[in-house]
Amino acid sequence: MLGEALKATVVIDNRGGAGGSLGAEAVARSAPDGQTLLVGTVGTHAINPALYPKLPYDAVRDFTPVALVALAPVAVVVHPSQPVSNLADLVALAKRMPGKLNYGSAGAGTPGHLTGEMFKTLAGIEIQHVPYKGSAPAVTDLIGGQIQIMFDPLQSVLSNVQADKLRAVAISSKTRSAALPSVPTISESGYDGFETTAWWGVFAPARTAEAITATLAGEIERIVRSDAFRNRLEPLGVLATAISGDAFSRFQQSELAKWGKAVRDAGIKID
Repeated sequence: MLGEALKATVVIDNRGGAGGSLGAEAVARSAPDGQTLLVGTVGTHAINPALYPKLPYDAVRDFTPVALVALAPVAVVVHPSQPVSNLADLVALAKRMPGKLNYGSAGAGTPGHLTGEMFKTLAGIEIQHVPYKGSAPAVTDLIGGQIQIMFDPLQSVLSNVQADKLRAVAISSKTRSAALPSVPTISESGYDGFETTAWWGVFAPARTAEAITATLAGEIERIVRSDAFRNRLEPLGVLATAISGDAFSRFQQSELAKWGKAVRDAGIKID
């Protein structure tokens, strides 16, 4: 879509590793000419600065925020055999069995892990974290009954919830998801104000000219606000969300503060 809008060829260069840090570093070191962009995440631009003591880039100084494009809540899901139909049931079960319930996530320092840590502190429960190398093996073990709970962005578990292989008891966004409208938020389940989301946004290298950034932001916003873009994301549990300019910068700063505190409170460091 962006290539058509800009009348340019867009080449996707997937660079995994270190929670997205390798790809982020590559863009941070690129020329600020608008030719190299990063689809950054809550990980690369809000969590990693607190998680990695030797991060090879500065999430603020080395980038120009262009536009936020999408948000996804973290879902709290359980194995259907658990006597749990809502978040209150889950908290009550955890309090009856302190330290006996295990919750999985896609890995240490991921949005699911940190949401789980924030929630268990707020709810005053003791559940044990089991980190996995990605969402898929965690979902497999949850379905197989090896763990009892999982905190993970909604798009990773949605198909199994819809197939009744997993039961969603809450999501972490401010409002309910159109993909699971009957599932309440954590906030409306008795924990007012609780909100976390995974997110994706476009960043350019620092010192990118304002005219270039404005052009990119305008085209990206137009795409994100289109029915075609929204209709592709919402069935996956992902919400198309357009925020650009100073508003996106402020959003990132608030996310850095929120997730940084979560990392420090959980005592997590990855070398």
